[in-house]
Amino acid sequence: MPQDATPENAMPGAAYVYMLRCHSPRGDSFYTGWTVDVSRRLEQHQAGKGGRYTRSHLPVELVYQEKCPTRQAAMRRECEIKKMTRTGKLALIRPPARSLKSQEGQKEP
Repeated sequence: MPQDATPENAMPGAAYVYMLRCHSPRGDSFYTGWTVDVSRRLEQHQAGKGGRYTRSHLPVELVYQEKCPTRQAAMRRECEIKKMTRTGKLALIRPPARSLKSQEGQKEP
């Protein structure tokens, strides 16, 4: 499949912004990018054929993805995420905490 081809299950024009956690002896870091096919792009990164940064910070792990209506929207969102602090990025990838009130109403299986 060509680099810019759209996978069959994607909306025409849709794109994704994604964030990888890069593991290295110096500590974990984040890489943010955009693509029309997240699984293919992740395979490229894991094979050392993605961005220059991820090649030197393997292994990588997909920790966040967000669907955008267009490639331009994905590029804008990528820039927004790249400007976030590490704390902001961590908040983005963490699921929201459930309140005690919502947990009280649940019964154990």
